Amino acid sequence: MFPLSRSHLQRIFDKLDKNGDGKVSIDELMWLLQRIGNDTCREDELELLLGKTSLDFIDFLFFYDAIINIDENRCEDDQVSLIENDLYKAFAVFDSNGDGLISSEELQNALSRFGLWDDHCSSLDRKSKSIINMYDTNSDGFLDFEEFKNMMLFAKS
Repeated sequence: MFPLSRSHLQRIFDKLDKNGDGKVSIDELMWLLQRIGNDTCREDELELLLGKTSLDFIDFLFFYDAIINIDENRCEDDQVSLIENDLYKAFAVFDSNGDGLISSEELQNALSRFGLWDDHCSSLDRKSKSIINMYDTNSDGFLDFEEFKNMMLFAKS
């Protein structure tokens, strides 16, 4: 959702203000929320949240800003969830034995399967251990999910 200009918001406010008293009632706000697909709030909850039974234009602007911020935060949270989900799937590909840890051997095997590692390289074991050690923050010789995530996010940037 993109932010609307003050003039657009004034037109919306004027259309919602059916009786022309310069205020938008809870019922009118509920109608607006339902029209934009945000029907998770009941009238009594909205009134309790706002602390009023109607909003003047300034209050309406604050209400709009709050809705925009909620939607932006929800989109950001959804994006983080999608990335985290993808990382879990990638982690499972590397963690071939399913023990929740990636060993240097599992790293070698996965990278070889992807064609990113030459199986005939004599320093293969040393390089994979070096990669593991670079991101192994608890120094156990393996990558757990958080360490893997940090590695993948660092490699991406």
